[in-house]
Amino acid sequence: MSNVAVIGAGAWGTALAIQAARAGNAVTLWARDPATAAAIEASRENPRLAGVTLPDAIHVTAVMPTASDAMILAVPVQHLRAVLPQIPVTAAPLVVAAKGVEAGTLRLPLEIIIELRPAARAAVLTGPNFAHEVARGLPAAAVIAGLDPAPREQVAAMLGTASFRLYGSGDPIGAQLGGAAKNVIAIAAGAVMGAGLGENARAALITRGLAELGRLVTALGGRAETVTGLSGLGDLLLTCTGPSSRNFSLGLALGQGVALADILASRTTVTEGVATAPALLARAAGVDMPICAAVATLLAGRRTLAQTIADLLARPRKDE
Repeated sequence: MSNVAVIGAGAWGTALAIQAARAGNAVTLWARDPATAAAIEASRENPRLAGVTLPDAIHVTAVMPTASDAMILAVPVQHLRAVLPQIPVTAAPLVVAAKGVEAGTLRLPLEIIIELRPAARAAVLTGPNFAHEVARGLPAAAVIAGLDPAPREQVAAMLGTASFRLYGSGDPIGAQLGGAAKNVIAIAAGAVMGAGLGENARAALITRGLAELGRLVTALGGRAETVTGLSGLGDLLLTCTGPSSRNFSLGLALGQGVALADILASRTTVTEGVATAPALLARAAGVDMPICAAVATLLAGRRTLAQTIADLLARPRKDE
């Protein structure tokens, strides 16, 4: 039996802890707040995954684990830099299970790891997954991406089951960019539906968003084939159509006329696309990304939704 540590007891971290236990591991689930850790440990349930009982193999604690065979970092990208120094230096693989671009530095998650822990054996876990479905053991697939095949194969063996298929990828750049961009495009898809523009408009936006992602990935050194895989097209489809998507639901509310500040004030979870939109656009300087640019402009309050839609529809026609 292997020991797996999951850092971050949000919905996704808890779901991954449950999956790790399902795969036969002893699991330590770390929560930043001691009261939260104690409550989850005592009740055997995380309120963010209501109705799902934690297996006995999971121990929830606010004490940072010091030893494990793999460590999964399930904290938001914007908090990763603050949490990483608290984690003991280890030879175990560090697996980032967060999506986005760090504001200010414009770094992707694995780039933050490399900066702070250059000797780490690191990989990223990404793909089309809703936490509540993974927690319940519904069929799903994901990608473990990293340049070194050893840690990704090790983690895939630890976490994979018949209902949670893990595929390896040697393209961490493409995998991470897919996870970041899909959150931004999902805000646009939600706004389209919230504004009542219809399914045709959403389908067109998703398709053009995929083309946008393709330009981004190849420009920044990723592989074109990654864009059509689980971390690209798969994640984009789920996030732009699934009502459980935080980014889609934020866009939906924007499309219905709710102010961004009010949407964020009503939430207790992080909507990664909000911070990622301007950071991704800055990282992609020189790449034609009209949808991501429109979302960043809308979120910054520089254009209204009507103006943003008009800007996109007024773009010159060209061959696909």
